Amino acid sequence: MRRLPPLSAVRVFDAAARHENFTQAAAELGMTQAAVSYQIRLLEERLGLPLFTRSKGRVSLTDAGRRIAPLIASSFDTLEEAFSGLVADDLGLLSISTAQTFASTWLAPRLGTFQVRHPDLAVRLSTDNRLVDFSTGEFHAAVRIGRGDWPGLRCHFLFRSHFSPICSAEFAARHRLDRPERLLEVPRLAPSDPWWRDWLANVGVEAGDGPPPRGLVLDNQVMEANAAFAGAGIAMMTPMFWRPELESGRLVQPFPHFHLTGSSQWLVYPEGRRTQPKIVAFREWLLAEVREAAKGEPAEIFMPPPAG
Repeated sequence: MRRLPPLSAVRVFDAAARHENFTQAAAELGMTQAAVSYQIRLLEERLGLPLFTRSKGRVSLTDAGRRIAPLIASSFDTLEEAFSGLVADDLGLLSISTAQTFASTWLAPRLGTFQVRHPDLAVRLSTDNRLVDFSTGEFHAAVRIGRGDWPGLRCHFLFRSHFSPICSAEFAARHRLDRPERLLEVPRLAPSDPWWRDWLANVGVEAGDGPPPRGLVLDNQVMEANAAFAGAGIAMMTPMFWRPELESGRLVQPFPHFHLTGSSQWLVYPEGRRTQPKIVAFREWLLAEVREAAKGEPAEIFMPPPAG
């Protein structure tokens, strides 16, 4: 265990030693002259020897004071360099965590415009479906799926989670998907997923009370899209994530209905970072991108769900 004097008193000594004047040290530190004198006296009592001589309102360093003053000044320089380097590194890096599907299909293709606007800011995008622990300091912001009620985090609503059956054009033609009921007769990806039950119920199709059919289950929509491209089945996916593929015809959404879940996508970051310039810049950019994307999507997706 380190046996150090109170750092507050050491800091006062550093200023007083540089000025050899308690009044000037007090002005630098925003303290009173009496408070400086008190801290110096505490330090001298702790060390058991005087650090300043006092004569007719003037102070000067003793031999002991002169011996430790440059060492203490050097130590504070080292501390300042360590913390300023850490702050500089943090200011120059924006580390974001998102789920893989959102990152791959929606965020990553747009991040180039943010980088062009902020060339001095390095952006690191990490994909992980687990919730981020901001206390580790590894990430500065994240996009989470939920209800936007995480304690200690500032949360900005982006859009509602929503899903609709999507497949390849060839698959849709081969299976004649002209009615929702036909979805019960064709290969479905992750058929036991509750989104299937909810979507079918929305369009008035009874899925039955028996055990859900078995089928290919994949980890995320990117994998499901690849399987759909190959004609392996029809998947429950988020249409706005696949807008380029839908517009090009590589994928099709046979039915216009989409199911809105109780969860939404949120930009989140620690409350204490809300005024950091890089967080402000990313927040303003992302919310503007969402507003732009909303112009081509159903309005309900961008209406926050009722609270509670």
